[in-house]
Amino acid sequence: MNNGGAEEEVAPVGGPQPLEWKFSQVFGERTAGEEIQEVDIISAIDFNRTGDHLATGDRGGRVVLFERTDTRDHAGHRRDLEKMDYLINRHPMWCQSANGNLSLLSTNDKTIKFWKVQEKKVKKVCNMNVDSTKARGNGPIVGSSISTSSKQYIANGGCTSNNFSFPTGGFPSLRLPVVTSHETNLMAKCRRIYGHAHDYHINSISNNSDGETFISADDLRINLWNLEISSQSFNIVDVKPANMEDLTEVITSAEFHPTHCNMLAYSSSKGSIRLIDMRQSALCDRHSKLFVEQEAPGSRSFFTDIGSISDVKFSKDGRHMLSRDYLTLKLWDINMDAGSVKTFQVHEYLRPKLCDLYENDSIFDKFECCLSGDGLRVATGSYSNLFRVFGCSEGSKEATTLEAS
Repeated sequence: MNNGGAEEEVAPVGGPQPLEWKFSQVFGERTAGEEIQEVDIISAIDFNRTGDHLATGDRGGRVVLFERTDTRDHAGHRRDLEKMDYLINRHPMWCQSANGNLSLLSTNDKTIKFWKVQEKKVKKVCNMNVDSTKARGNGPIVGSSISTSSKQYIANGGCTSNNFSFPTGGFPSLRLPVVTSHETNLMAKCRRIYGHAHDYHINSISNNSDGETFISADDLRINLWNLEISSQSFNIVDVKPANMEDLTEVITSAEFHPTHCNMLAYSSSKGSIRLIDMRQSALCDRHSKLFVEQEAPGSRSFFTDIGSISDVKFSKDGRHMLSRDYLTLKLWDINMDAGSVKTFQVHEYLRPKLCDLYENDSIFDKFECCLSGDGLRVATGSYSNLFRVFGCSEGSKEATTLEAS
């Protein structure tokens, strides 16, 4: 289904040409009058590193995989990918593949599962020179669909039939059955279940660039897992106070650095991002860098202290981080902790209504964010099925609003 282009688009100055946005295909389109079920609402979505496979999870606990087919048969496609001269970015959901299989992690509120998806060939017995509609000794021909009611069974599993006869002169040669593969089906299998490690709802999982470990985070803790060990995890971040009445902030999102396996970042409900180095200590209770937006003098308000960051993502090269709070997207340079290097206004029209939004708890709604593979654009969701795309290259003024309908 094709939809219209951007509602709003400003050409960048000195940057890349604006993209022509459209929806090339919508999966699971509902019929007119059909109500959306709660279990069908998508709760997670992620491409694998090649962009050829897309995984989506919904509130009903299902993970659906889509495969890109327009490049599947192009010669040299995989070979070209292998020659690319940059480090691979590990996505939060997809794991390092082995033997051509796809591997990914999924999680609900408390339990994480490790899945392997592989192609299984459907085999069939064929290439026999005996008429498959006739019966013979030692049972029916494979694939025969004739009724067995007219057969007379004898010892050792054989059977006779009145209408079976050899051709005149017999068979000139006997061809043995051949097992052939006609098609392939994707088969998914849950290989491991990682549970009983979180007292609160898991808000994020992230694979490490070492291909061996991953983290899971809830409101108060971040745990480190080995993909091969499901019975044990290591608590590396714990912000739970001795007295829960002293709790002032919670963890909202966490992600590994795309290339440095010892570094990860996590965001909090007080609008800060902490960069930690696991080489410093087993319990990473101290951050190596703290990223907080510095407010201008006299601009602080009640809402400054509840500027929760709902999501944080690393860029592909690991040099920048993207964060999303209620009103804005912010781009950070990990070498500059004095403040964000770029701010994109997403919900600026809601600023005069913050008091009402606070009263009905809408100000705590969570929105996710992402960066394009080339690092030139950022995107995030909004209300009314809208999402925003901004150009983040130097001098870019690109700002696009699209409706996902």
